[in-house]
Parts: sequence; structure tokens; C-alpha cells
Amino acid sequence: MFDPLVTLPDAAPTSGSWIVIDDRLNVMTVESDRGTAVFPTGETSPVGGAPHLLGTQDGVPIWAVRGDASMIDEAAFGDAFEDAQWTHLRGLFGVLPDEEWVLAGRAAQVLTWDRDHQFCGRCGTKNEAHATDRAKVCPSCSLMSFPRLSPAVIMLVERDGPSGPEVLLAWGRAFPGRFFSALAGFVEPGESLEECVVREVKEECGIDVDDVRYFRSQPWPFPHSLMIGFTARYVSGDITIQEEEIVEAGWFSPNELPPVPRGGMSIAGWLIDDWLARLSAS
Repeated sequence: MFDPLVTLPDAAPTSGSWIVIDDRLNVMTVESDRGTAVFPTGETSPVGGAPHLLGTQDGVPIWAVRGDASMIDEAAFGDAFEDAQWTHLRGLFGVLPDEEWVLAGRAAQVLTWDRDHQFCGRCGTKNEAHATDRAKVCPSCSLMSFPRLSPAVIMLVERDGPSGPEVLLAWGRAFPGRFFSALAGFVEPGESLEECVVREVKEECGIDVDDVRYFRSQPWPFPHSLMIGFTARYVSGDITIQEEEIVEAGWFSPNELPPVPRGGMSIAGWLIDDWLARLSAS
């Protein structure tokens, strides 16, 4: 069980597990006797640098530290690094156990925040670590900077089409090949999550929706998003794509889906799988 902490209790062990990530979100892993990719353990950081305590997993401290292959302190960890590998966080999904992948994502977000908030955004003074909170504080003007989270909604729009149930899917310009997914967008200041769903669908595809319902959420550490999933129902409108964002969009029945995420690491795949499961159960 993971317990998020900023400081260790007095009775906590000094040895712990280290999550080492470089600035490109490559994670260092080593092989255990189980044959499963795990984080290295020891009493000191394997790459030096300033460690960040994430918390404890079943009482064992979990630390995050920024570094790369050139910085490994092999003397501190002996033979453990002979087979060390560096793999992008995305590529570790399904390789690491789910709990470890989530912890690696947490580490990536904390380290990105630490790198990007070295100085006060108000007066430019060098920030200092807060004593008890996961925050940085400016010694000059007292501005506190907490880890950044960028909330984004992702929504699967459903309707009863001419031949049966359909969902609205789009091929975004961020995808190099023809690949469709649910619509998504970042929440703006002063906007509720539900208002963002309605606005983003209208902006990207010209469709009006209602009956916006929460689905589930997912931390998305690329680099610091929180994805909040919804379903919504079609009300009116013809598809008119926002060309700077969307290549192609359309209504698709369950038997005519284009290339889409299914399950896997993304909430988009979970939304599509949930829709298909609900259709099968009805």
C-alpha cells in the first residue's frame, strides 16, 4: 500500500527504492530475481542529485531523482547496474506492475515540477524547498509554488445513429498515422469540467452535446496532466472539424471502428471498451 509523504517518520528505514528519470522521461530499471523490471534499492541515490521523497510503499521509502546513464554511481550499488536499462515511461506500461508504473508517473511529474520551478515566477529569486509541504517557497517574496497539474477532459460522445448506436471519434494532428480517439481538451480558467466538455466538442467538431456524465480519471504524466473522462450525448449539429487540431472525424458503429485505442494505458481506450461492454450487455 502506497502512503504519500513529504518527510519520513522517525522510525522509517533509511534504505529505499529509487526511481531514476532523465529529462526525456526515460526511466532506469534493473532486473530482479523475479525477472520483473523494478527500481533499484539502496541507502543512497544511484545517480547523486537532489532526491524527492514520494512516500512509502508497504513501509519502504520511495525516492525520485533526476539523472541519466552517465551519472550512475556504480560503486554504491555494485553489480546491480550491469544490466540497467533506460526505457521511456510510455514503453514501461505493461512491463512494470501497475502500481510501479503509477509511481514512476508520479515521480516524473514531481521531477518535472522541480526542474521547471527553480526560481520564483514573481520576483526571480532562487526558490527553496518548503519544510513540510510538497512545495517551493521564495525566500524573498514568500510565493509558494506547488506541483503543477493541468486538468484536461476527455469525452466519448454517443448517439443513436440511423443504423444503431454510434460514437464520435477523431483523428488528431498529434497522431502521425491514421488513428482515431475520443475528443479531449484542457480546462480553461473559470470553467467547470462539464462546461469544458461541451465547449471542446463544439470547437473541435461543431457538435452540441448534453447529459455529460463523469466516467473516471487518470494521472497522465506527459508531462503533468490529469485526464478526467466523461460520456456525453449528441443533441444536434453536423460535424465541422477544427482543422488546426483535427484531420478527420466521424460517427462510428461498434462493428465499423477505425484504428482506436482499446484498453491499454490510456483512458481513451477505457472509454471505448466501456461503451462496447454496455452495448453487449443491453
